[in-house]
Amino acid sequence: MSSGDLVKRGNYLMITSGCHDCHSPKKFGPHGEMMLDSSKLLSGHPANMPMPPVNLKSLDPGQWMSLSGDLTAFVGPWGLSYTANLTPDSATGIGAWTETQFINTIRNGKHLGNGRPIMPPMPWQFIAQMTDDDLKAIYAFLRSLPAVNNVVHAPLNPDEVKAMGGGK
Repeated sequence: MSSGDLVKRGNYLMITSGCHDCHSPKKFGPHGEMMLDSSKLLSGHPANMPMPPVNLKSLDPGQWMSLSGDLTAFVGPWGLSYTANLTPDSATGIGAWTETQFINTIRNGKHLGNGRPIMPPMPWQFIAQMTDDDLKAIYAFLRSLPAVNNVVHAPLNPDEVKAMGGGK
């Protein structure tokens, strides 16, 4: 498969797997419709986005999960998680990652393949079922994107969320 075909296949897989749903910041149109922010595709939770007060009941198992207004941050029994910057920015995205690190991240559910756990609601267990060729295509597509410098916050455990002051 040519590199162009690999990138095209990766784009297809990213779209059909719903990766933009969480990893691409959104903005609202004139009639309230939510649209992808095309200048920040797959760049994760915006570092400068103010967070509303957290509904602390979302930390209790069996309660509703809470989401940020643009669907890039999530609160649940695990704490507060932010979607990662998947662009090829070498300082804040996956630009310094090797293809092997990317594949191991998805296969093992660990950041950089062997680091902290990938937090909910990221469905890595399902994406891990993709073939190596599919994951290589996704990696090639991600590497073809414009780099977006966006430092995404580290996840917070429930005690850290409560210490933030929470809200309701």
